[in-house]
Amino acid sequence: MIVAGIMSGTSLDGIDVAIVDIEGLSPFRFKLLATHSEAYAAEVREAILGVSNREAHTADLARLHVLLGELYADAVERALAAGGIAASRLNLVGCHGQTIYHQGDAQPYLGRPLACTLQIGEPAALAERLGVPVVSDFRPRDMAAGGKGAPLVPFLDSLVFGHPLIPRIALNIGGIANLTAIPAASPPGDLIAFDTGPGNMVMDALLRRATAGRETFDANGERARRGVANEDFVARELAANPYYEAPPPKTAGREEYGETMVNALEGLGLPLNDLLATATLLTARSIATGITRFALPKLKAALADAEMLVAGGGRHNQFLMELLIMELPGLRMEGTERFHLPIDFKEAIAFAALAFATVEGIPSNVPSATGARHAAILGKLTR
Repeated sequence: MIVAGIMSGTSLDGIDVAIVDIEGLSPFRFKLLATHSEAYAAEVREAILGVSNREAHTADLARLHVLLGELYADAVERALAAGGIAASRLNLVGCHGQTIYHQGDAQPYLGRPLACTLQIGEPAALAERLGVPVVSDFRPRDMAAGGKGAPLVPFLDSLVFGHPLIPRIALNIGGIANLTAIPAASPPGDLIAFDTGPGNMVMDALLRRATAGRETFDANGERARRGVANEDFVARELAANPYYEAPPPKTAGREEYGETMVNALEGLGLPLNDLLATATLLTARSIATGITRFALPKLKAALADAEMLVAGGGRHNQFLMELLIMELPGLRMEGTERFHLPIDFKEAIAFAALAFATVEGIPSNVPSATGARHAAILGKLTR
């Protein structure tokens, strides 16, 4: 089955598409046929920010919902063209959508405790344009079963990275950083997974704001490398924020690491490069904190006994990777390419696999990762 997986994450850098020929899930047998990535136009990025975790007009939400569906369809068509794949060969689309609000823990609302999430990107636009079924909106079914709706990529991690002898950590550094800890010789689903805290989100937002959008990310971490991190700020954040001490399952997002965090950093009154160095150190140290406090105990392993496979845009930030090596001495790190998962398209491949599982009637949440009461078939099918 040829499936297009679509991912657009909290970093708001754009749309990633992977065209995957999937033969089966257990074991995961697949061939990556094509990939395509395209940046959001500046006005689209600003429109998404304008409705993310803030007051917004319903008309803006509705229009952006449809616009994103059309942009996703554009990106799939370009991915097919890049791979020389006839559109008639496509069988299915799996689309995560653009998260504009995610509250994994129940909070009181109109007399009832509710957890909630909202991903936008009209699947009907994709189904109409591409002429194939679309699976979208994966999070709510897990949340209805008592889970936090995230992370979802551990489904792919458990299929690909399990090993009889080697305990492994799969780390993805997108807007938010998240990891999956998979013990050696563990049965499928015997893992933990959680968001460790900020990934690229804070760094990118600082740079976009300071340059009025002329720069959107710190290439290779070179600006941060020239700065001096404020160790006190990082130490205070790690000590004062209960999130880092909270045991998994847990999720984070723009609600925690968006405008509020950027404002707090800018309030230090430091030069931009120092702020970027501070944000980069916070990302590295919060990842290391999650690994040492929660991942290693699950793996029942020391740092030197485990492997970490890193994907996501943060893998390109050489300074960040160097900080991670210093924070986690002895841990072997490499990219996911060894498993035929390009670091920029692992999540898109994951949503192709999730969509395949849905149409095959296979549950694809991992309750030990999300906290759900039971396994569930995820997503909504648009034909």
